Amino acid sequence: MTAGVQTDLVSVPRTDFTSVPLVLGGNTFGWTSGREESFAVLDAYVRAGGTLVDTADVYSVWAEGHTGGESETILGDWMAARGNRDDVVVATKVGMLPPFDKQDRGTVTRALDASLKRLRTDHVDLFYSHQDDENVAIEDQAATYDTLVRSGKVRHIALSNHTPERMLRWFEHATAENLAVPVAIQPQYNLVFRKDHEQGYRPVAERFDAAVFPYFSLAAGFLTGKYRSLADLEGRARQGQAHGYVSEPGLKVVAEVVRVAEAHAAEPATVALAWLLAKGVTAPIASARTVEQLPALLAAPSLRLTEADLAALDAVSQPFA
Repeated sequence: MTAGVQTDLVSVPRTDFTSVPLVLGGNTFGWTSGREESFAVLDAYVRAGGTLVDTADVYSVWAEGHTGGESETILGDWMAARGNRDDVVVATKVGMLPPFDKQDRGTVTRALDASLKRLRTDHVDLFYSHQDDENVAIEDQAATYDTLVRSGKVRHIALSNHTPERMLRWFEHATAENLAVPVAIQPQYNLVFRKDHEQGYRPVAERFDAAVFPYFSLAAGFLTGKYRSLADLEGRARQGQAHGYVSEPGLKVVAEVVRVAEAHAAEPATVALAWLLAKGVTAPIASARTVEQLPALLAAPSLRLTEADLAALDAVSQPFA
């Protein structure tokens, strides 16, 4: 059954951040969404009670003619135009955009300053190490990010794309040495990509009371049900990202998501995100190219999947667990 609209907010442990249980992904800004479309999506998201906006310096370097920073620039312009910087929890990431694709102190500091300039702000609320740099000791990385928190340019730190073992070492070291402890992790997690989080990252998050904000929550759009074959991906902007999900087991998952959605008179995207919330994540990250795509994402917290729904989704996605 579908409950009424939920107004409960989620909190990020050890911060004062609250939001509706959806993080708005900014990877579309300046890529599949133009400036005005991006502004409209952001406006609609905050009207719905959202505050958490996720971007990265590398968005969207993969698009033809882009150099990275496009998403941050649009988000910064929007906050400046709306005068609402204090009402938005800005999360950005460094570590993937050359020449700032290392995790030594000098590189990370320069990358942060470049992000702050594009975002038109003097601080980032949630600053992610976007990927590990195994040439730099975890202890040194933790010290670097602690220094940035102490500088006031970063309020809290978070981790993405480290191995569970290296991530665990960061948490343990920061805790033992009284450094800034990450308040969130960002793993890939969805119905067709379960094993890494459930077996590796979730135990770390639970042990250290860290928020979990999964990326590719909709498997690059695959779990929306609009891609039923490789042919459906031809010429699409997300072809490269979604291609790897198209398989016989993956298509069976999509079919079950669509079945559950029809039973609830809901969108498949709503079901896929509601499943993640039922698994205990703090808030999934999902992006909307247009305002029309946003309601299906925002509806996820108010969709109550039955025990039978969850059992069916768990079973069909078991090959990925």
